[in-house]
Amino acid sequence: CAGRTFAAGADINEFDTGVAAPHHRDVFNRVEQAAKPVVAALFGTALGAGLELAVACHWRMATADARLGLPEINLGIVPGAGGTQRLPRLVGIAKSMDMMLTGTPIGAEDAHKAGLVDAIVAAPAVDGAVAFAERLLAEGKAPRRTCDMAVDAGGLEEAIAASLKAAGRRLAGRTTQHGDADAVRAAATLPFTAGLVREKEISDAALASAESKALRHLFLAERWVSRVPGLGRDITPLPLGRIAIIGGGTMGSGIATCCVNAGIPVTMLETDRARVDRGLGLVRGNLDAAVKRGLITADEAAKRGALITGTTAYTDLATADMVIEAVFEVKKKVFAELDKFARPGAVLATNTSTLDIDEIAAVTKRHEAVLGLHFFAPAHVMRLLEIVRAAKTDPTVLATGVELAKKLRKVGVVVGVCFGFAGNRMFIDGYMREVEVLLLEGAAPERIDRALTDWGMAMGPNGVNDLSGTDILADVRAQLLAREHRPEPYLVVTPELVKAGRLGIKAGKGVYRYGEDGRTPHPDPETAAIIRRVAEERQMRQRTDITDAEIVERTILQLVNVG
Repeated sequence: CAGRTFAAGADINEFDTGVAAPHHRDVFNRVEQAAKPVVAALFGTALGAGLELAVACHWRMATADARLGLPEINLGIVPGAGGTQRLPRLVGIAKSMDMMLTGTPIGAEDAHKAGLVDAIVAAPAVDGAVAFAERLLAEGKAPRRTCDMAVDAGGLEEAIAASLKAAGRRLAGRTTQHGDADAVRAAATLPFTAGLVREKEISDAALASAESKALRHLFLAERWVSRVPGLGRDITPLPLGRIAIIGGGTMGSGIATCCVNAGIPVTMLETDRARVDRGLGLVRGNLDAAVKRGLITADEAAKRGALITGTTAYTDLATADMVIEAVFEVKKKVFAELDKFARPGAVLATNTSTLDIDEIAAVTKRHEAVLGLHFFAPAHVMRLLEIVRAAKTDPTVLATGVELAKKLRKVGVVVGVCFGFAGNRMFIDGYMREVEVLLLEGAAPERIDRALTDWGMAMGPNGVNDLSGTDILADVRAQLLAREHRPEPYLVVTPELVKAGRLGIKAGKGVYRYGEDGRTPHPDPETAAIIRRVAEERQMRQRTDITDAEIVERTILQLVNVG
């Protein structure tokens, strides 16, 4: 039991080249057929093939902090080493489906209650496992093989249907979950050996699918971005004992929530006490929402909430190791003040999404301490964090930004200084530009949004435009065109919506009109009339043959092309 974990799963790099013989499927079968009792000593994590090995053992001991799971769904893969056949025999259909479709590891206590773990033991796990094995030998116990157990097939289809429904929105546009369901059906309806054969067929098909190849590429890409040119292992990030955040609005409070969730104390600065109280209230609201969703306990929310304090005085920022500016326009003014009051050696970060960070750094006497940390709203939910390296950013400062992304459990992507960086450039120059061209060609806003949410997007682009505010996109467009040329038509509908007072959800109308609850979008003839007028002015032909497939292909490929 050396190391920090039992087994974290198969090597993803072998999936394309083929697993070297002997295949772990065959090894696990040999383990299960061993004549002597085999006891698994689980600690750290038992994930993927690691859990498949554990369930092939005859008994399982786990330390209290062990985590067990089948996360293959995140890679578009169906477990293929006996996991789909053995797990239902231990925990039942519903629990198996839940573990496979969420991909979320469960704790040792949950696993014990479900029947996946036989006992929870003190660390080191191997001592408890050895003691248990000695008792088995003393009692003359024969191996208890999982393959010999029966699956409770009562309510099989109902349990599978309920699991698929629960995962429906999160896995929209995906197919892997149906492979999991078919494999579990095989466990419940076929002899064990035949079930293994069926599992292999399903797993091999999933592995060869475009879905799996794309998800595995994404998995590896998120790790490749952590390899930053110019940042060697000899560069040590600065400590982050306290972070100060300038601004308590939606973005500032979201960033503050991220920090306290990671256990980092926060000082929030606003211009007056009322704004301070509002910002602190937004953070408390975010934490309360996490409690209601069952993500954290009320006690944990209180502990995290106690990590943040508010102030109106720049002098209170002197103890911060990093200061993150999250205000709308007065960024240069803020950085001039930070230069006076932030302690020597503190990292100065701006959350700008469009402004030139080199120009912001120029108002300070410490250009090397400045970098960009571009969070995406809502900051405490979205995983992407763009880390912007300015012309004079010190490598240690950049490394600190990368380390912060890890602490906040975000995907940190280092980018250079350019308008919109990477994410907004892709969204504006690619995605939204093509969305507006489709509008001008005759595709209705709700049709575009439905096609893309059916495909798998969490929200349609026109809904996103209304959520952030059409005036925001119009302003970004104006800033971009003041710097760079773009071919027409370039986001010509949104400025017309702004002129008509259609600023989005905050105004009760934008691309859509919003109902009495202020949140439910409804198609609006006024928007349709604006789009038709703009199309006629540009002599664009209205089409009636635009399909959902064309909408998805054109918008997503534009994201790819710009990215």
